[in-house]
Amino acid sequence: MRRSLSFDLALALPGLAFALAFFLVPMTRLALVGASGEDGLAAYLTVLTNPRHAAVMGATVLLSALVTVATLAISTVVGLFLSRHVFPGRAVLLSALTLPLAFPGVVVGFLIILLGGRQGLFASVGMSLGAGRIVFAYSMTGLFLGYLYFSIPRVLLTVMAGIEKLDREVVEAARSLGAGPWQILRDVTLPALMPAFIASGAVAFATAMGAFGTAFTLATDIDVLPMLIYTEFTLQANFAAAAALSIVLGLVTFMVLAVARSVAGTTVAAAG
Repeated sequence: MRRSLSFDLALALPGLAFALAFFLVPMTRLALVGASGEDGLAAYLTVLTNPRHAAVMGATVLLSALVTVATLAISTVVGLFLSRHVFPGRAVLLSALTLPLAFPGVVVGFLIILLGGRQGLFASVGMSLGAGRIVFAYSMTGLFLGYLYFSIPRVLLTVMAGIEKLDREVVEAARSLGAGPWQILRDVTLPALMPAFIASGAVAFATAMGAFGTAFTLATDIDVLPMLIYTEFTLQANFAAAAALSIVLGLVTFMVLAVARSVAGTTVAAAG
């Protein structure tokens, strides 16, 4: 019995040490710094009382929600096609679609600039066609495309894993009863994939809420919450505001993931 207890403690120690060093201590310190400013605990309500903070929070949530919806739509269509068809080059295509997993946000931002920057591909094509210089990289549109780029692989892999687990007998039964492909998709496939949608959508939303590298590369004046935290911390030296906003950002993403976990179960963790 004692030997078993010591074995369990040996297994638990790394996890406890990690949680203490990288979560409990820094988060406690962050919460204390957030309440150390002139506003005290009221600093945590600045996303409601400060007009700029409220606008930035709203823009960040809206952008993350739009990225999540677009990512789910694109990944579902692509995942259904790749799961149903085997063709030459399929593995290469899947590798290309999941390649952004290896890129940091800075590289993703650089790619968006190469496409939609002042000297980018769209600007050159627009000038050659007489449509003027088409520039979108340094705006919310560029940030949306950047977030979409690195969110699709995470969602696509989860959706494809969900498709692989579908009960083929149910699909065949629906087909034998005369259901067409669109009806099977609406009544059988999509409802069965709902846990995968919730899990991967929650991860995509949380990732977009906290993404910093892409926004920093595209422009420092893009109004999303991670950039606001950065400017409060580095340019304004307002540590209390930066800490309070960080806590609020963490709480919002935590609540989204918690709700998704309660609905979809442990699939949320797998989606990450």
